[in-house]
Amino acid sequence: MQNKWPVVSTNSISEQVYTMLKKDILSGELQPGTRLLVLEIAKRFNISQAPVREALERLKQAGFITGIPNKGSVVSDITAKEIKDIFVLREIIEGYAVRETMKSMKEADYSYLESLIKDMDDAHNRNDVLAILELDMEFHGFFYKRCGNHMILELWNHMKLKVMRFMAISNRHYKTDGLADWHMKLVEVLREGDAEAAGQTFIEHMHSYKTIHLHS
Repeated sequence: MQNKWPVVSTNSISEQVYTMLKKDILSGELQPGTRLLVLEIAKRFNISQAPVREALERLKQAGFITGIPNKGSVVSDITAKEIKDIFVLREIIEGYAVRETMKSMKEADYSYLESLIKDMDDAHNRNDVLAILELDMEFHGFFYKRCGNHMILELWNHMKLKVMRFMAISNRHYKTDGLADWHMKLVEVLREGDAEAAGQTFIEHMHSYKTIHLHS
């Protein structure tokens, strides 16, 4: 864990600590089981312990870290069962979200999705796995936000961090070759206007990803 945090005001120190630790966890730099010691973090970055404790508490509430007796805070793990359950849930509700969203999509929406794909390809070219993870979630999250069902959006907001955690934990297997092309194929199917075909293509996309990563 390198000293890469800028000098910040007192009010934003805790937010900075939280953000940087979260990025390190999602990028895989901090692997499951890694201990996060308040005193060590505070000394390394020459800050008081209070904002570090606040940041760690937020990370704990979000599920990024957990408390272990005699070890303190450690980066949490995520089980194969959790991930399988999430993929099953996504296969049930994402097709619906896509079909409902298609009813009101405009050219600007397609352009927005295509811009995400371009950014995804750029991130792949510079090997920025964290950016790819975030863009992937933003692409799929578009449909959960736009489908008009608040409960589905709530489910997405709850599970997307677990999806990212799984992808980060397995990032030694995370192959981004062709990922942008796959997403462009999804947009092409959306443009064709066949809602059932689009929903099924999204499910196939998720199924192929699950097969690769759960069996890596």
